[in-house]
Amino acid sequence: MLQIKVPTVGESISEVTISRWNKKTGDYVEMDELLCELESDKATFELNAEAAGLLTTKCNEGDTIKIGDLVAEIDTDAKRPEGASAPAPKAEAPKVEAPVTSTPAKTETSATYATGSAGPAAQKILAEKGIDAKQIVGSGKDGRITKADAMKAELKVTANESKERVDRSVKMTSLRKTVAKRLVAAKNETAMLTTFNEVDMKPIMDLRNQYKNKFKEVYGVNLGFMSFFTKAVCVALQEFPAVNAYLNGEEILYHDYCDISIAVSAPKGLVVPVIRNAESLSLAEIEAEVMRLAGKARENKLSLEEMSGGTFTITNGGVFGTMLSTPIINPPQSAILGMHNIVERAVVQNGQIVIRPIMYVALSYDHRIIDGRESVGFLVKVKQCLENPTLLLTQGMDPAKLLLGI
Repeated sequence: MLQIKVPTVGESISEVTISRWNKKTGDYVEMDELLCELESDKATFELNAEAAGLLTTKCNEGDTIKIGDLVAEIDTDAKRPEGASAPAPKAEAPKVEAPVTSTPAKTETSATYATGSAGPAAQKILAEKGIDAKQIVGSGKDGRITKADAMKAELKVTANESKERVDRSVKMTSLRKTVAKRLVAAKNETAMLTTFNEVDMKPIMDLRNQYKNKFKEVYGVNLGFMSFFTKAVCVALQEFPAVNAYLNGEEILYHDYCDISIAVSAPKGLVVPVIRNAESLSLAEIEAEVMRLAGKARENKLSLEEMSGGTFTITNGGVFGTMLSTPIINPPQSAILGMHNIVERAVVQNGQIVIRPIMYVALSYDHRIIDGRESVGFLVKVKQCLENPTLLLTQGMDPAKLLLGI
């Protein structure tokens, strides 16, 4: 009898939650076949069969278990059930005929481990509405439940909810529980204050409009706002090092580098991947790294290393339409910058009322190690860099030479 135990998935992870079983007790599994999905407070992992045999599960979906605990057993001496055959070669799988009246026998033969399983986007929708995946017939490959399938099921539930008063209880995921604990700790254990300012985004918008097509042609990535904010933050952090420091007991730990955490909304919750040594990267390198990390976040494929560390965080609530907010510090960091939406507003410049695209920015900081002078000075420096991006990027040089490398 082969025992399947929870593997070590990271130094800081002591327990995981079984988010989904892809097999059940009594199923005959093949070697390397997906058994279940494990979810930690930081990432999602897959657990595969280490040998072929008859499966016996030892815990249920939603159970939280520790590293090294028994998850399942596989009877490797069990004979393959009559009528069951080894997995068909992948080349034969796509042989799908036009709709024919199916029989129970055909349904069983065509089912695979993917049948009835949901991808990350679909799983999020089902979890939010408390919908059992077993009630849905997947239209994806091998019967997998797609996002469209989940949205249709959600519409049905929403229609029923409009007619009925329903209360439902959904267990918090490990990631959500960890986020909740960290947010409460940040509020209770820091002297957090927030200072605000506004940024005229017209200079950056004009610069982007002038060079974005050539920038994409040269570097293969879009020229976005995040790279400008990241560069501005790095300049300000080097001028105000306390904003880039940690409080470690009775000592202050200063960093001479800028590892910028970028808050990203992923299907299973908020994650904060890190751009290492951002102060030494070009705009194109920052944009490429943001695109790479955001893509992995959407697919729940970020590694623990990619989410560990970070000396300062930037969060962009503007993508959701927020006008103003007070972001919460990401411990053990001492400050976080909040970006918001860009709105045309009437402002006074040189004694004249003009219309400008304005973004409100907010800096939340730990007052225990960052004074008001430093926090306000930091945010003003960010504002100055963003409102004069040519000087920020070129230091008096021709901007085309720096942006396009010509």
